[in-house]
Amino acid sequence: MKQGTFGKMELQVVVGVLAATPVLVGFEGILSGPDFLNVTAPWPVDLDSHFRFLSGFFLAIGIAWYTCIPGIETRTERFRLLAACTFAGGLARLFSLLTAGEPSVGHMAGLCVELLAVPALVWWQGRVANKAAENARASGL
Repeated sequence: MKQGTFGKMELQVVVGVLAATPVLVGFEGILSGPDFLNVTAPWPVDLDSHFRFLSGFFLAIGIAWYTCIPGIETRTERFRLLAACTFAGGLARLFSLLTAGEPSVGHMAGLCVELLAVPALVWWQGRVANKAAENARASGL
């Protein structure tokens, strides 16, 4: 790897670190329900059900990101699908920001990751995948 470039290993580390958030927050949301957000109970049962469902989905997305780490250079389709799901969630969060107001710092950080970092990761993974394909062609594989 050339000095000053970020390659496969660095991408794997970044994805691993970032994927910890949906895994941990998903688990906590499943276990605590809306109480996780420090809201005052009682809340409607439907809100609890929806919140826990979305927490489960958040957990699954986080786990799915981890499945991209081994062989990350060959997981382009899965990587992009997960990125699209995450970006769509960020767009929904942006809609909330514009219509309901500014959320907590943690949610603002999530918005930045979803709408800024995730597209950058897609670009980075594409570069890693293209470099791996070039190396494979050059070595006759």
